[in-house]
Parts: sequence; structure tokens; C-alpha cells
Amino acid sequence: MAGSEASPKILLAKPGLVTGGPVAGKFGRGGGGDDDSTQLRSRLPSAASLNLLSDSWDFRIDRFLPFLTENTDFTVIGVIGSPGVGKSTIMNEIYGFDSTSPGMLPPFAIQSEETRAMARHCSTGIEPRISTERIILLDTQPVFSASVLSEMMRPDGSSTISVLSGETLSAELAHELLGIQLAVLLASICHIVLVVSEGIHDDSMWHLMLTVDLLKHGISDPSLMTSLSQSSSSGLEKDKLPEHEEYMATPVFVHTKLQDQDFTPSNSVQLRKALMQYFRPSYFVREHTENKPEEHVSSSPVHGSQMDSNMIKFYAIPLKKKDENPRAQHESYVSALWKLRDQILSMKSPSFTRPVSEREWLKNSAKIWELVKSSPTILEYCRTLQHSGMYGR
Repeated sequence: MAGSEASPKILLAKPGLVTGGPVAGKFGRGGGGDDDSTQLRSRLPSAASLNLLSDSWDFRIDRFLPFLTENTDFTVIGVIGSPGVGKSTIMNEIYGFDSTSPGMLPPFAIQSEETRAMARHCSTGIEPRISTERIILLDTQPVFSASVLSEMMRPDGSSTISVLSGETLSAELAHELLGIQLAVLLASICHIVLVVSEGIHDDSMWHLMLTVDLLKHGISDPSLMTSLSQSSSSGLEKDKLPEHEEYMATPVFVHTKLQDQDFTPSNSVQLRKALMQYFRPSYFVREHTENKPEEHVSSSPVHGSQMDSNMIKFYAIPLKKKDENPRAQHESYVSALWKLRDQILSMKSPSFTRPVSEREWLKNSAKIWELVKSSPTILEYCRTLQHSGMYGR
């Protein structure tokens, strides 16, 4: 890779359950167990402590920074979605985790039957991992989550987390803004954002991304933060700073757990058309369809089809059935995950304005998070919600 140093050969799984020699994964990870790799593991923090957000919702880089290098050839993929839709499962697949390897836990924890029965979430904040292929994966806590809301609610109904510069908000409003802030951050620091929904009738994530399109203004990509900071420190006036084109990560809309009756070519076409119609006025469509008014919609079925690069990206995953024929299941649910991974990794994603190293990306992402938390546009949106009467005070 251009401009890179030796990349850490490490599988970022939960610590304590890796025994014996290195286990070769689906893509030959493990690095042969050389001494350098062993010494690196001893210096790095455990994967369980890498969360980028603290309990007080502050961005921290010290735990994940040792895993990153000066390499400039990397891809950042984030995911956002409601509870239990399969976000972590998809991220594990993109990582290339081989679930058949003995003694290994996946890089991202997946919801267990016990967790599901207790209506709890298993991801908190932003959990980062990086593969040997230098793919940075960001798994986020669920949005629209009752368990997240209950954890951040005080007895008087106020929020335990200050999401807007120390201001006290109701837990319900703060919970709404947390999801928006996470989505805006991902759209600012990722190359690709997976937007995951369950079934074909849930459009709550569509609404969230349309809100992101509305509110993400004046927030640059990570490659510009260093130059902006230098310009600011040198005393240049804000109105004399060069203007740059708005940056937005490419969203990929993934609908999971589709029933057999929903997993048909006609439903796929209708869902794709609905997506295009819903996002027609957004940047997601405008950036690809300028001067191409008749090329918005593809009529090809979703299952097993290539995603058109000139339209909103969409993919569907069937429901995984326990009582289904294992061979048939392998050809539907598992193969759909494989195809999704192949298509995501082969996508032409937007580039940051300037080359930036992995370490610079993380440091500048922390600065972008502060911009998101202090955004006047998001603050004004919050005021509008406060006065709408939809949320308690």
C-alpha cells in the first residue's frame, strides 16, 4: 500500500478466548505467528476497551490509536440501525470473520438469546475494529432503542448524557438527538455507511438519513480538519478560507429478515423505487443523478443482482430460519451475506478531499465529533423539537 508502514497483523476479537496458535480466517489472517506480531499484541490494549465514545459522550482516541498506522490507503465503513436488525452480524461478515474457527469470538458481539429476551442492546457507543486489509469498521449502538433510552433516563425524566454543550434535555429528546448525531458523524467520517432496517415496511431509518441530509452542513471530512485548524491558528478570517464541496459518505440501505413472501423480484423493484422517490430531493440522489433525470431507478431484482453505481445502493437479506433445510439456508441467508460483503468491498466510494493517514483520520474524527455536538443547525433542530410538544421537558 502506498504511504503505509508495516500493518499490525492482529484479529481484534474479544480477549481471553484465543488459545493455541494463530487461526487462519477466511482470508488467511493470523500472520504466521511471527515474533513481531506477538510483541505487538502485548503492547496493544484489549479489544474490549476500544470504544470511541465515553459514558459522558466524549470522543476518545487513546485506546484505538495504537492499532492505526500512517497508511493512507484505507476504507472506513460504518453501520447504523435499530436494535436486533443484524448490524453486528453484517459487520462481522465484512470483516471476514470465520465463525467456524474454534475458540474465536467475532470481532463484534452479536445479540444472544438471553440479551434478546431481556430486551437489552449489546453495542454501546461506537465500537471500532480494523482488519489486516486496513478496513476500519465502526459498529454503533442501536437507534430508536428502548433499552438505550431507559439507561440514560433519570427518575425525573431528564437525560444523564449531555448531548448539546452541557444543556439538560429530556431523556426522550436526548435519545432522539443521539441517533442523529451518530448518523451525522458517520456520514462525515466514513466512506460507506450501512443503513440497516428490518423487513420491508420499516422506514424509520430512511427518515433518519433524510434528517442527516438536512442537518449535515458546514461539517467537513476528516482530511480537511488539519488544514482548517492551521488556517484558523494562522489568523485567517473564516470568510477567506477556501470553500469545499459538501462531503457525504455513500449510504447503502440494507433490509434484513425478509420473509419468503416479501423476498420477490416485484417487491424488490417496488422497494427500490420507493427509496429513490423518498430520497429524490436529497444529496444522496443529486450527487449521482445530475443531468441524468431518467436514470434514477433500476428495474433489476435485488436478490443476487449487482448494485447500480449511479443510484442509491440497496440490498436485501432473507430471514435466517432455524428449521430450514441447511443446504437451502446456505444458498439464501449465508450466500446473501457473502454477496453483500463482496459488493460493499467492491464499491467505488467517495474519497476524502485530501490524502489522510489512519492516525490523522482518527484524530480529526474527534474534532468532527465536537463540531457535530456544537452544530448550530442541529441545535436549531433541537429547539424546534422542544417546542413541538412531542417531547417532555
